Amino acid sequence: MLAGCTPWPEEVARGYREKGIWRGQTMGALLADLARRHRDSTALIHRDRRISYTELDAWADRLAAGFAAHGVARGERVVVQLPNTPEFIAIVFGLSRIGAVPVFSLVAHRATELTHLVRLSGATGYVLPESYRGVDHLALARQLRAATDTLRTMFVLGDAADGFVALSAVEAAGDVGRVGAGIAAYEAPREPMPPAADPSDVAFFLLSGGTTALPKLIPRTHDDYVYQSELAAQVCEMSADDVYLAALPVEFNFAFGCPGVIGTLQTGGTAVLADTPNPLDCFLLVERHGVTVTAMVPSVVALWLDAAEWNDADLSSLRLVQVGGARMTREFTARIGPGLGCSLQQVFGMAEGLLCFSRPDDPAEAVLTTQGRPISPADEVLIVGPDGDPLPGGEIGELVTRGPYTLRGYYRVPEYNARAFTPDGFFHTGDLARLTPAGDLVIEGRIKEMIIRGGDKISAGEVEDHLLAHPGVTAAAVTAVPDDLLGERICAHLIVDGPAPSLAELKRAMHARGVADYKLPDAVRFVTEFPLTPLGKIDKLALAAAAASERKADV
Repeated sequence: MLAGCTPWPEEVARGYREKGIWRGQTMGALLADLARRHRDSTALIHRDRRISYTELDAWADRLAAGFAAHGVARGERVVVQLPNTPEFIAIVFGLSRIGAVPVFSLVAHRATELTHLVRLSGATGYVLPESYRGVDHLALARQLRAATDTLRTMFVLGDAADGFVALSAVEAAGDVGRVGAGIAAYEAPREPMPPAADPSDVAFFLLSGGTTALPKLIPRTHDDYVYQSELAAQVCEMSADDVYLAALPVEFNFAFGCPGVIGTLQTGGTAVLADTPNPLDCFLLVERHGVTVTAMVPSVVALWLDAAEWNDADLSSLRLVQVGGARMTREFTARIGPGLGCSLQQVFGMAEGLLCFSRPDDPAEAVLTTQGRPISPADEVLIVGPDGDPLPGGEIGELVTRGPYTLRGYYRVPEYNARAFTPDGFFHTGDLARLTPAGDLVIEGRIKEMIIRGGDKISAGEVEDHLLAHPGVTAAAVTAVPDDLLGERICAHLIVDGPAPSLAELKRAMHARGVADYKLPDAVRFVTEFPLTPLGKIDKLALAAAAASERKADV
């Protein structure tokens, strides 16, 4: 395993293998096996492109050989920042076949986040779109290269530009014919191919939602992710007849492997990649391709429900909608099944590992009011008090967990890991939860200070730091304010010296600092002083209550 990662203890890993939980299969080998079994069946659909399992496997082969020909070596990290395109999937499989490690980046990330990812991961490669939704990613990449020391090669989806390698050139370098049997069968295109990955190696890095200023890197191994996505597909009762719609960004764990695209492929089904989660776009995809399963965050579901009331698209193929990422009221969850004409599955999950799903045969009330149960019999879940001791059933405490697909440590943050993990490997999630008498999980809130806006997790501290960089802002506190559509909105509470900047001015200033759009404040309040707790800390609960009260008064 990469230096800086925390492996499972050897005896624990041995137990998982002996029980057949970990099968010793890499992501690259998985695709080769799926191609042998499903051949000409459609694996991916994007717009008018249909890609079979055989074609996807051959594409991954070409990319693997091409990346190797361009100097990408086993163990090297490559930041991948692409929208929902088949290229994203093929690249992840291709890099897997040479043992390189993709670092998943949101398309919404800008200079601040990307610089952090490259520096933390030590990435030598970066895959980017030429442009996307009006953003010049080539200019962003040049800025990134100037700000970091390790980037060696930048691969662009689009036309080649000075200092960039087009992905078409990567494919051309690796176009040595269909090899089918994985990395061992390659004929070297230019240089000898590097050895394939080991199943216990890191397959890719996901990003934490995080309470620190910038995301931490979550190492996901081939062993643990192949198991997670396959088991998630089983719990969702997926088969080769299913068509999964990736409405959310595919670099999210939810859309990638819960069961997402990967779990869909493991059952021989078809994954449709949506450009946006907009219901007007997605309803057409559901109708056109007979979509049966999809996953959404509550804010997106709300848009779908509103649109379904007047849109006449045929959604009858939908059988299951997974919803997770933020707390929902019972009144809201009760609308989802009838509104979309399908079954609801509540999901509580994290990129760090643990997934809890409600089941198709659960009592209706449990589906509406709980987040279900862990998907694996090997998942270990405890609700503990402040002293770390387990609490009696029904009491609210912190959720801690460990298991065969839950990390044992973030990448290269040993000091944080010492606080986030117990000596025997339980992960402190920071979520407040309780267990029902039936064993279902109910998430009650968060210990960590974090805002969940439309499913995106935002560190209040990071936004505060950017606001404090604005001239005249002498103090800043950021809180969440409830919002019917997004779940939570970002409210900035500021103390200023001089004229108060407008919300638009603050957004422009943060944008100029390279901050992603979803982290910009939705509202701003100016105060002369902050309320304090008895311990002398800023009372953010009081600030949030005041903001919520003012918002109600404005309605």
